[in-house]
Amino acid sequence: MATRFLLSHNYSIAESVAPPLSAAEFCEVFAKGQPDWTVRSLSHPHWRCEVLAEADPAQVGEALAKTLRDYRSQQRSRPYTILALGGRKTTPAAGSGGLQPGDWGVDVVEALDADEFLQTIGWQSLTADRSAADMFKTVLS
Repeated sequence: MATRFLLSHNYSIAESVAPPLSAAEFCEVFAKGQPDWTVRSLSHPHWRCEVLAEADPAQVGEALAKTLRDYRSQQRSRPYTILALGGRKTTPAAGSGGLQPGDWGVDVVEALDADEFLQTIGWQSLTADRSAADMFKTVLS
């Protein structure tokens, strides 16, 4: 059975480093880069696309980061970091259209400095009470 992942895109670099991606282009990166996945664009203020994949969540996180890195390889004016920060929804849903219990929310991040970005969002405190089975962090340069 496929696992559901909802992806957001955190573009924390300057346009001179790599051009911004539209929501449609962001989803297309994964649809073309991972043909075994089902990818569809979402109309949601935070989540850009839904991915259905039959793989371990940490492996999906790794594949998300690698796929975006490969896509961006010809567009980058200089190296930067791509992160995939995922967490499984373990609480009741706040409404429709977003994460449901058991889904994974994944922030796909483009940042110049991974450590600085993680510190800025308070990654340590965000994940302190979470089980390792309910989260993943992939960081690629």
